[in-house]
Amino acid sequence: MWDYTEKVKEHFENPRNVGVVDRIDGDGQVGSLACGDALRLTLQVDRGADRIEDARFQTFGCASAIASSSALTEMIKGKTLDEALRVTNQDIADFLGGLPREKMHCSVLGREALEAAVANYRGVPLPAANSPIVCECFGVTEREIERVARENRLTTAEDVTAYTKAGGGCGRCAAEIEKILARLADRGSEAAPQAAPAPGGTGRKLTFLQKARLIEEAIREEIAPALMHDGGDIELVDIVGDEVQVTLKGACAACPSSKRTLADFVTGKLREMVSENITVKEVRP
Repeated sequence: MWDYTEKVKEHFENPRNVGVVDRIDGDGQVGSLACGDALRLTLQVDRGADRIEDARFQTFGCASAIASSSALTEMIKGKTLDEALRVTNQDIADFLGGLPREKMHCSVLGREALEAAVANYRGVPLPAANSPIVCECFGVTEREIERVARENRLTTAEDVTAYTKAGGGCGRCAAEIEKILARLADRGSEAAPQAAPAPGGTGRKLTFLQKARLIEEAIREEIAPALMHDGGDIELVDIVGDEVQVTLKGACAACPSSKRTLADFVTGKLREMVSENITVKEVRP
């Protein structure tokens, strides 16, 4: 018997927002019945403000899958699409007071459904769509494993299985999962602080080169793909101390919400992945 929190039990027994929204603007379907977990998330969006008016779900899965889906819909209603996309699988688990380690993949499924629904609304492919599949049994891509491992600081193949199911079938992909984890560990060691963190600082003191590498990686792997979803792009221009200078391109360059995108999404992601001291300045060409 899994040790579920009272909040997980409550969202399982009395799930919120079950069904399909009245007007489907975004439709995200992830997982499969063959894999044991399937989730459909539909969104109704205020197109003028890019704000989620309603979110509802249909799921085939265990108590954790139902509770995670219910929690996700409660968390994202009223948020802009960019704000909703910043919700992580750990945020979903925390909202529920925690999930058993072996059930964390249910929170990941919810986050993936949200990304799929937003991509569907924006008419763009998911970033992971072109990533090679590592786990054939559950259809888990290399990018999905890298992202979940990085965000949740996973260090073992068993952790990856708990969070993504990858490696939980035939097991033939275990060696490839280990290679991915080793590659992420190498990246982390390159960016590891060489001195003790400053009091009251962000927890890590970076050299300029370490900071630059992390900023470039965050833009390349997280920020640019998200902006490309909406026909935009971003270019790193310069780094001056903790100020990151960027140029917005494509649809983002003329978007009236560009200042909010820089302040909320770009700055937030860089502070999450690099340093809490980061500021972002737009440089127009």
